[in-house]
Amino acid sequence: MNNYVLDSKMSTKEQVKQKVAIQGVKGSYHHGVALAYFGDDVEIDECMSFQDLVKSLEDKKSTDAVMAIENSIAGSIIPNYAYIDEHDLTISGEYFQPIHHCLMALEGQDISDIKEVYSHPMALLQCKEFFRENPHIKLVEDADTAEVAKRIAEKQLKGIAAVGSETAAGIYKLEILATRIQTIKSNSTRFFVLNTRKNSGIKKEEINKASLKFLTDHKRGSLATVLNVMSDCNLNLTKIQSLPVIDMPWKYSFFVDVTFKQYSDYEKAISILKIMALELKVLGEYKNQNG
Repeated sequence: MNNYVLDSKMSTKEQVKQKVAIQGVKGSYHHGVALAYFGDDVEIDECMSFQDLVKSLEDKKSTDAVMAIENSIAGSIIPNYAYIDEHDLTISGEYFQPIHHCLMALEGQDISDIKEVYSHPMALLQCKEFFRENPHIKLVEDADTAEVAKRIAEKQLKGIAAVGSETAAGIYKLEILATRIQTIKSNSTRFFVLNTRKNSGIKKEEINKASLKFLTDHKRGSLATVLNVMSDCNLNLTKIQSLPVIDMPWKYSFFVDVTFKQYSDYEKAISILKIMALELKVLGEYKNQNG
């Protein structure tokens, strides 16, 4: 990927250096995805929460953002769907990152010396079997995997360990006490690439995946009817996630991902769904990384 983007309101001669907002600090998995997707020389805005990440985009502090959306072990990060929808963010890409967790601490210690482990709750959840085998370790949820590693190094905290990537251990010069401690070794996280631009910049003929949000009537068969339209138009449903509509008790919105071979099939489906659904919103059209 190149390191420059064009704003839809700018002339082709005006270019803006990409700055990517990530959740966490350098050495986090978000950081690794930003480098893999945008290139090693991209500028990074470190955000300690997803809320701060969204604010970075809205305040034009960053041009793009990388946001985890689901994990193969822990499932969907449901609040992030709401962030994308409520703040009208555009999904312009996706990236699947293999996640290999390590246990790291200051040099000269082993696992028996570790009393507490701090990390992001998702990381701790993904390593529950490892910690079940080490019951002497107290688990403490924290904001970010790499930020904990940074804190241990800066404050020289003994008896404290972090769960994170080998990259984080290298950056903050910590010793790896155990590698690949995630319960399921094929652990992977899917990330969205986000921005506030309405045009992703991807050529129509290269788009073969889309993320949509829709609401249906509260009638028998309403959801099935919508899904049948997608099938009849040759769309492949790869993900469906429901979220409650806050101001409408017992009503749900559906977030779906669909893939397709022909953009014309997708366009046909959208034109029909706009009529059949109570509400339809295109969250993003992009390239299928797995296709």
